[in-house]
Amino acid sequence: MPTTQHSAAAERHMQAAHAHEAAAASHNQNDHLAAHEQSRRAQEYSMEAHQHSEQIAKEKAGEAK
Repeated sequence: MPTTQHSAAAERHMQAAHAHEAAAASHNQNDHLAAHEQSRRAQEYSMEAHQHSEQIAKEKAGEAK
């Protein structure tokens, strides 16, 4: 299994975490529009990370057969 696939999933998880932190900071500054956008971006990154992880799991399951 190429490390790059795991790296891609990990990178998306880190981007999601950063976007969540930025959203919290914006919310604390009463910038709710920016907080909403950052939360939306965090959701996108989380979904991409999930997709990468599912792809890795499918490939791993295919190798086990």
